[in-house]
Amino acid sequence: MSPPSSSSKHSESGVARLCGSGTSGFLELMIFHPIDTVAKRLMSNQTRLFVPGQATAIGIANTNKVIFKDAANAAFLKKYASLFPGLGFAAGYKIAQRIYKFGGQPFVNEFLNRNYKAQFNGVFGEKTGKTIMHATAGSFVGIGEIALLPLDVLKIKRQTNPEAFRGRGVMKIVADEGMGLYRGALWTAGRNAPGSFALFGGSAFVKEWIFGLEDYSKATFFQNFCASIGGSVASITVAAPLDVVKTRIQNRNFDNPEGGMSIIRKMIRHEGMGAFFKGLLPKILVVGPKLVFSFTVAQQLIPLFHHKFEEMGVTHVGNTVKTA
Repeated sequence: MSPPSSSSKHSESGVARLCGSGTSGFLELMIFHPIDTVAKRLMSNQTRLFVPGQATAIGIANTNKVIFKDAANAAFLKKYASLFPGLGFAAGYKIAQRIYKFGGQPFVNEFLNRNYKAQFNGVFGEKTGKTIMHATAGSFVGIGEIALLPLDVLKIKRQTNPEAFRGRGVMKIVADEGMGLYRGALWTAGRNAPGSFALFGGSAFVKEWIFGLEDYSKATFFQNFCASIGGSVASITVAAPLDVVKTRIQNRNFDNPEGGMSIIRKMIRHEGMGAFFKGLLPKILVVGPKLVFSFTVAQQLIPLFHHKFEEMGVTHVGNTVKTA
């Protein structure tokens, strides 16, 4: 989340938020994309990797095959390169997502603060109301994120089911599938709403209730780091079950789709309730640091871009927005 504006300073400009959050998404992608591929492939796997009574070496070999696919027996560099399928889709999706999410949430929060601050404070009290307002703004932005779903679908299919692309280019797939690329949109919204609520709400909670900050933009590096950990772990855990369902909907072949309820029934019947949390540990270990990293980079770069653009005359000083 880019730094919320306060009454003591003018809001960061839209172009500063665009550049700061976009740079954050690009750097995050370059560093973390390979591990994201590992998490997606583990979530998509529907077989037991470690079977009771079977040698551990066999389980390790099974895991190796799931993660690296055709490059399971290749040299290290080829294995590593195999974790970058769909990088073009990932680049488009991740950068657009970070711009939209990190850059967009402050605008929604400012809107809520201008128009509904009294209602939030009346229901929840001043301190809790501010936290809930940040969380609600995040939830609204999370629901709207389904507009980026086609890029996410193509990225996941390239990561987990490359056979779906054989013989067809991207434009051909888009033309053939049309609105089919939005398959799973309701499940995605169902995951994003509580996930984004927990992300931004958890971050605001740590800053408000643990560190006692009135102006979140004045948080130190350590405070932002702790707040990001709290928000990201809460978000990942809350969203995990629907995230697994969403991933399995999206990684199916284009000509063999399957609905979310069918997937849930099969998961419960064949894999048990634990299947809804497959890949949770890798996601916490990977997505948590990703959010901490991108959150910190965005927080540092957005004000930097803002002041630099003002010095250059790209944006103008004096546009004040009072927010919680």
